[in-house]
Order: sequence, then C-alpha cells, then structure tokens
Amino acid sequence: MISIEHEGPITVVGIFGEFEIADYKRFEEEVLRQLKAQGSLKILIDLRDMLGATVDTALEDLRFTRAHARDVGRVAILSDREAITWTALLSQFFVKSELRVFDDEALAKEWLTNPQSQ
Repeated sequence: MISIEHEGPITVVGIFGEFEIADYKRFEEEVLRQLKAQGSLKILIDLRDMLGATVDTALEDLRFTRAHARDVGRVAILSDREAITWTALLSQFFVKSELRVFDDEALAKEWLTNPQSQ
C-alpha cells in the first residue's frame, strides 16, 4: 500500500506492507504531475513499514528512475535497514538527484527543505 501527501514543498510517500506495481504506478503518476506543475520535486520516501517489493515493481523502478534521472531534486529515504541504505547508495550511479538515507524524519525534512544542509 502507498500513501502520498504534500507537506509544503515536500512530497511525502509512505510504503506499507508489500510494494506492488499498482502502488508504483500511482507514485509515477504523482511524480510526473508534480514535475509538470512545479518543475522540480523534493521527495521523502518512508520505507520503515515496507515489507518488500515485487520483482515487477523493482524493474519498473529501474526503468522510471533511469528515464527521469535528472528530473527530481533531493530524495530523502527514511529507513533503519542497512539493505535499504546500500540500495540507495548503488542507485546514485543511475540518477542525478541528491539522495540520502535517514533514520530520523525531522532530519530528513530539514535536509530536504534547507539547500545549505549537507
């Protein structure tokens, strides 16, 4: 299941349970809609309650990420799992977005909204 909310300039995406292709398609539609409306995007993706992802979802993520590698600004991933951190680090080879993994939501939001944050 996926939830998508907007908190000021941040698009907050929460993934709960198994991340399936229908959820990812909804995410894609929202990203494209926001890019068209705003021209840039800051995303907070909360994966703390994600149990896993289907293979077709992972493949679609690769395709979409590569197709829009230069479109998204900062992406903060909220997770306390080491595997997520390694996956995020590897994905930086394919995208031009700034990407960081956090285990604290307030720090993630601060980084997204403050251009001087490293």
